[in-house]
Amino acid sequence: MILVGNCIVAQSGGPTSVINSSLCGVIQEALKHKEITGIYGARNGILGIINDNLVDLGKEDPIEVEFLKNTPSSILGSCRYKLKAPGEGEDYNKILATFKKYNIRYFFYIGGNDSMDTADKLNKFINDSGHEIKIIGIPKTIDNDLVETDHCPGFGSAAKFIATSLSEIYKDATVYPSDQITIIEIMGRNAGWLTAASAIPTLTGEGPDLVYVPEVPFHYDHFKEEVSRIQSKKGDVVICASEGIKDVNGIYVAQNETLQCHDSFGHAQLGGVAGALKSMVANLGKKIRVIEFSLLQRCSAHIASATDVEEAYQVGVKAIQSAIEGKSGYMVTILREKQEPYVSSYGLAPLSNIANHEKKIPREWINDEGHGVKREVLDYILPLIKGRSEYKEDSLGLPRCSKLKMLSLK
Repeated sequence: MILVGNCIVAQSGGPTSVINSSLCGVIQEALKHKEITGIYGARNGILGIINDNLVDLGKEDPIEVEFLKNTPSSILGSCRYKLKAPGEGEDYNKILATFKKYNIRYFFYIGGNDSMDTADKLNKFINDSGHEIKIIGIPKTIDNDLVETDHCPGFGSAAKFIATSLSEIYKDATVYPSDQITIIEIMGRNAGWLTAASAIPTLTGEGPDLVYVPEVPFHYDHFKEEVSRIQSKKGDVVICASEGIKDVNGIYVAQNETLQCHDSFGHAQLGGVAGALKSMVANLGKKIRVIEFSLLQRCSAHIASATDVEEAYQVGVKAIQSAIEGKSGYMVTILREKQEPYVSSYGLAPLSNIANHEKKIPREWINDEGHGVKREVLDYILPLIKGRSEYKEDSLGLPRCSKLKMLSLK
């Protein structure tokens, strides 16, 4: 039986430069299917459904919807909100009430690991609620740590920003005759994919001398010895480190007050590893410059990968098509069909296989010393950063972003 009714799409977790491209794919594809009678957006993720805070995306100007492809951040707003076990707590009753009130038959959640946990819990609850809804997760994360998919939308553009920035930083950090140590902090709690991308410029003789990722323990003495050795040999030293690197005891290298803060999923708020590393080599008496990319690595749509933008769009399209076909309880996945020339396709994987799991860099793709990555990980990343997304400029010469009306349903 064909399911007819309205759909809701929401965004959750950390923003990326292409998460709105997935939203664009959802909206434009949904408009092609008569089974979907209305297209609504939830403000601030699942909270928008709990609080009945919805907007009518079906009434947006098609031109503004098209501009979503090159608009960074989460235009619908985001959240980091953890649902209790399926059916437990008042949240589920509020969600079901919103679904019934607006005759919602399709729900699409764009997000990362925690978002897939939310979608999985909601799918299990809905299956026992008596109200039929198709639920599809749409992948998004710059950390690239979702399992079951070759890679994640958002990662390619962040990796392109980091690789490009490291190429530029290397040139700047090595211009003076005096010795300098440059330490760059890159996002990555438990997976070092983004930090690994910093090594791409080494293929042309530039880039970092040392790369530290969370997949292997960080050794303080080895770090100091390597920095001293490279500095004595070359003069200048460039170091890249994931914010989530830990020592042999599993303790974060960044020991500062921010680690006392946790989100609703129990994740520590990271930051400060570059400063911690700086203090370890201060005794060398050299100029030390610390760089934190911070939000730039996830919101720099002006240098987004064309490959990433297109794949982000297509996972949104695939989500709609899959739901119309009757699929529910799945996340859209990206399959790498061919490496050179790069070709990808799209599939589905059960949400229950993805929620609360993490994909990390294989140990064999990290050098034995634990302070660098091998060619295999670079070959994996390279196709994902290819091409530069085209965008139009506004009257100020800045990238023209989408301006949705966000008309409330209330």
